[in-house]
Amino acid sequence: MSVELHSKPFDPWQALQTYQNAKPELAGKFGATSIFIGTMRDFNDGNDVQAMTLEHYPAMTQKHLEAISSEAGQRWDLLDTLIIHRYGDIQPNDPIVLLAVWSAHRSESFPACRYLIEELKTRAPFWKQETTGENSRWVEHNTPG
Repeated sequence: MSVELHSKPFDPWQALQTYQNAKPELAGKFGATSIFIGTMRDFNDGNDVQAMTLEHYPAMTQKHLEAISSEAGQRWDLLDTLIIHRYGDIQPNDPIVLLAVWSAHRSESFPACRYLIEELKTRAPFWKQETTGENSRWVEHNTPG
């Protein structure tokens, strides 16, 4: 289980490959890797969005994401999980989050990956401020899945 918070842009595919290569104990053990990559849209709630700033409290956010990952491991038979989440200034099309779940079978990895993103979106303490044209606004709710 690994949770990483990044202030700079990251390549989710490279991060996934690097992580998996650093885990030789997984080789031959998993038959399924479920992946979710979330990117910033250039629209929200009917407005064009030019940029976004994600704020968080590092220790609190880390603790929440670790708890979510641990809960997934208790509910499903998982070999490993990876959560990488951006914070700071983000532009449209930038990856914001990478979730990966390794398990022996897809019947475990698919629901666990969905659980991670749904719990992250509702429980992780991130605050979003969007820039829309001349204005900026705090996002008060998450969009439905």
